[in-house]
Amino acid sequence: MSDLQERGKEKKRILKTKTLAFSALALALAFALSFVKLFSMPMGGSITLLSMLFVCLVGYWYGAKVGLIAAFAYGLLQLTINPFVISPPQLITDYILAFGALGLSGFFAGQKYGLVIGYLVGVTGRFFFSFLSGLLFFYMYAPEGMNAALYSFLYNGSYMGVEAAITVVIISLPPVAQALRRVKVLAVD
Repeated sequence: MSDLQERGKEKKRILKTKTLAFSALALALAFALSFVKLFSMPMGGSITLLSMLFVCLVGYWYGAKVGLIAAFAYGLLQLTINPFVISPPQLITDYILAFGALGLSGFFAGQKYGLVIGYLVGVTGRFFFSFLSGLLFFYMYAPEGMNAALYSFLYNGSYMGVEAAITVVIISLPPVAQALRRVKVLAVD
């Protein structure tokens, strides 16, 4: 094996290790921040201190494949704390698919405004699956006379929409945006 091939293999190994380390740190931050609740909904869901952002950052750094894997892992982590499971399909919808959708952010990794767009797409994906879960599994909690779809939309949209708005404002601040670009350089180079 030539010296050039050996250096190429070593660089790939370092990149894989770095990818794993940065992804693990981002998920650990997301997990810790999921306990910092600015507001909690009565039947699950809360406005947290940017927890969804840190899951989406993995996709922003490394693309869709790594982002989706990390988001799936985050869904499993969320399932370990205070799970509310009524059936296997609801578990898959609320934990695996909803949190896994945050990894959709990775499809916008290389684009201008990729973090903001990817974050919004990831949160929209999470909202879609949470909305679907509310419609299919929690419709009975809708106030009498209220359409179940409207109830699920309002319930899930209220906390996810507020957290998304707060996060977009924060990551759009020039010093924060600059810091996040620097972290991406560290994560990828």
